[in-house]
Amino acid sequence: MAINNVNNGGPKAPVDNVKLNNQQSQTQSAAQQEVAAKNTQTTAPRQDSVSLTQSAQQLSQVQKKGTETPVNQEKVDKLKKAIQSGEYKIDADSLAQKIARLEAQVFGLKP
Repeated sequence: MAINNVNNGGPKAPVDNVKLNNQQSQTQSAAQQEVAAKNTQTTAPRQDSVSLTQSAQQLSQVQKKGTETPVNQEKVDKLKKAIQSGEYKIDADSLAQKIARLEAQVFGLKP
């Protein structure tokens, strides 16, 4: 049984070697280009960068100053004892004023 005139016993068409070579070279060229593109993508170095906001930079400076500042350990111990014994009293008005003043300095506002 012949399907679409294939294997019908007739002579086979001659192979065009030039056309076959062109097709093979195009296929190889495309494969080489694909490999080169993959290699280019995987070998390209990553360029990562980080930028800090002005607020983050200021915070970093404040933290650095905080670690460099000397501590009066005698005063710290005296305050710990007063807090533990219940003798230390907090002046809420004074504390609120000091917090407002600090915020004004940090954020550049007028108290």
